[in-house]
Amino acid sequence: MTDTIFALSSGAVPSGVAVIRLSGPRTLTVVKEMCGDVPPARRACLRLLKDPQSGTILDEVLVLVFEGPASFTGEDVAEFHCHGGRAVVAAVLETLSDRTGCRPAEPGEFTRRAFEKGRLDLTEVEGLADLIAAETEQQRRQALRQMGGALGILYEGWRARLIHMRAMIEAEFDFADEEDVPGSVADLVWGEAAELAGEIESHLKQSKSGERLRNGLQVVLMGAPNAGKSSLLNALAGRDVAIVTEEAGTTRDVIEVHLDLGGYPVTLADTAGLRETEGRVEQEGIRRARARGLSADLILWAREAGGPECSDPATGVGAEILDRVPVWTIATKQDLSPIDRLDANGANPGSRVVPCSVETEAGIQPLLAALTEFAQDRISVGEAPLATRARHRHYLQEAVEALSTACLQSHLPMELRAEDLRQAADALGRITGRIDVEDLLDVIFREFCIGK
Repeated sequence: MTDTIFALSSGAVPSGVAVIRLSGPRTLTVVKEMCGDVPPARRACLRLLKDPQSGTILDEVLVLVFEGPASFTGEDVAEFHCHGGRAVVAAVLETLSDRTGCRPAEPGEFTRRAFEKGRLDLTEVEGLADLIAAETEQQRRQALRQMGGALGILYEGWRARLIHMRAMIEAEFDFADEEDVPGSVADLVWGEAAELAGEIESHLKQSKSGERLRNGLQVVLMGAPNAGKSSLLNALAGRDVAIVTEEAGTTRDVIEVHLDLGGYPVTLADTAGLRETEGRVEQEGIRRARARGLSADLILWAREAGGPECSDPATGVGAEILDRVPVWTIATKQDLSPIDRLDANGANPGSRVVPCSVETEAGIQPLLAALTEFAQDRISVGEAPLATRARHRHYLQEAVEALSTACLQSHLPMELRAEDLRQAADALGRITGRIDVEDLLDVIFREFCIGK
């Protein structure tokens, strides 16, 4: 925190404009050395940027200064808006490296300083990372809500309620003789704790949609060899992603393509054809296909029209998958052998039949429309703040378990039940970064690119 850090924050060069950001205690000194003066805060000013040692002009730039603590990092921050040529950027970065107390920033270091200065909590940090990585409109909206603090406000509100409950419990057994401390306060606290546990459980159920939105809906193409899976993948993606040949077993590994369907992210995965085989590589591909099917939100079972009955999803997918994942039968190659007699497997609640032909493009748009509708149903998040990461879910579950223990173990001494309330509050504090999160910080901030 005593170093002044700098980095190119605007992405790869060459570009029209390159933004080089500085943050730290020597920021204003470096600006004065290289520009001749320090421009007024929050006002873009045109300056000649020079190497202080040689006096060489590096570029004509716009300079912006943000004095701490009213800045992104909470420190003095400056930005040089240079021309985006490689030589220009290299010269400016080299000159900054020569300044005393300055060094290149590590990935995510600007954001980490913002966290350590209290400008952001961990949920806002993660929201910022999600915003940078957002690929669809719905992902952008969710990330923006989280970065704006909606999730942190919710969790800190719950934690404040728990701290108040603990204060009431401690007041009862520390000042039981005082007239202004009612003896029935504990009963009210345990009722409130049970109510809070219900709120968190409801939030956990709703947050499954939030995790799906962040990670993308998983749709897996499965079926027998040569059933048309790879051709269907290419048609849905609108480009040649997978190799298509008449040779059976061409696809050996899982091939992924990311789709934006109505603003909702969908990961479409092509897998190896399922069959009995002696080849070790193909056997591994089939094992991966079944594993991917188990974790899918939807399986598209490709069956060539008029194909053998053994290629039905009921026998091909396997009962352990069929019981857990909705399966749509895609009747492929309709241009070669039109058929409409395929029946959806009634044992699977999400089953349906979709006939299509990659050659004539018949049925492709209806299939995309059906997938979009499926994504909307599964990832409908509304405006409420939702947990978006497994880390959030873990600590929320810890809080629920601690609250449940406190409410149900009425035979235990009040001091022990108050300890359960403390554990629940600490679990919520770890989500926002208020308590004991040092071991998480390196993991979280290394997700960021250098310069953010």
